[in-house]
Amino acid sequence: MLKIENLHVSYGGIQALRGISLEVPDGKIVTLIGANGAGKSTTLRTITGLVKASSGSIQWNGGELLGKPIDKIVGAGIAMSPEGRRVFADMSVLENLRIGAYLRKDKAEIEKDVQWVYSLFPRLEERSWQLAGTLSGGEQQMLAVGRALMSRPKLMMLDEPSLGLAPLVVQDIFSIIREINKQGVTVLLIEQNANMALKIADLAYVLETGNITMSGTGAELLANEKVREAYLGKNG
Repeated sequence: MLKIENLHVSYGGIQALRGISLEVPDGKIVTLIGANGAGKSTTLRTITGLVKASSGSIQWNGGELLGKPIDKIVGAGIAMSPEGRRVFADMSVLENLRIGAYLRKDKAEIEKDVQWVYSLFPRLEERSWQLAGTLSGGEQQMLAVGRALMSRPKLMMLDEPSLGLAPLVVQDIFSIIREINKQGVTVLLIEQNANMALKIADLAYVLETGNITMSGTGAELLANEKVREAYLGKNG
């Protein structure tokens, strides 16, 4: 389980996170929804060690993550698919995937996991030697997710996986998130498409200007009038 307690993060004079607390139980899909600038990406970046916290605690299976180097956090079983995909454009699909396993030494198992990623994303297998920069936006998003899976994470964090994608591709991405979760990977999802995110979430939190203002099951927040008006439109 990932457990965040009273986490404060500041950029210069701006408080990005103001003492948030949340839990991501093993085997669940948890989503953070909120407007741009609410602190969602900052939360993920602090978990991965890319951003330093002012105070608070981030515990992963009982051990403290704050202060640990990024490679130790990845090695502990946490991976992130970043906002904007950030694939290595001048490298092939297969090379991008193998970079995701850079901390691993088990070559035979790495190749098995490449095949596992291809089973989740058949289009990546079709384009295995194609340069990542020539893929469509949806294919690049699949590659970013696949690359993160190559570290064999216990917790997969996804930052805005549907951003800029066509509706049909978004459906595909969310189906894959469900499938990844069914195969035993815990998911922490940040998503502006609140409707889609809440539909697949076991637990959900609303983040507003660095504060968690609401939490509940995905279904509870989907039915909540305030959430519907703020994030789903009055008709949901």
